[in-house]
Amino acid sequence: MRRETVVPRELDEVWRLVSDPAQLPRWWPGVTRVEEASPQAWTTVLTSPKGKSVRMDYTRVEATAPSRLVWRQEVEASPFERILAEATNSLELSEVQDGTRVAIELDQTPRGWARFAPLQFRAAGRRQVQGALDGLERLFA
Repeated sequence: MRRETVVPRELDEVWRLVSDPAQLPRWWPGVTRVEEASPQAWTTVLTSPKGKSVRMDYTRVEATAPSRLVWRQEVEASPFERILAEATNSLELSEVQDGTRVAIELDQTPRGWARFAPLQFRAAGRRQVQGALDGLERLFA
């Protein structure tokens, strides 16, 4: 699924934020902190409403400054291995008259029971992508 928005900021300013994994708690939904962040790999920590922490490892697949960023969730040997065969996020930035267009795409390949609940699976993915765009809109408002 792919969603996009326009934020009223210059392309380079948006790129500096979105290309720095340590900044994810400021705009990516559910991320409370980032651990062991480097430009190539990082771990996000999400906290559920009940206070349970979940760690998710990511690897940067591509970075073409200042326009394209792709990162992959490392699902093998993680709690997500049961429901995901693969998950990749893509982010594209482009200059427009009113600022910067931000497009985020989430590409997930379900595994196990998730293959039999495609509507719920896609709805959760849409909420995640829209939540990230909403976070950027709030941050750059």
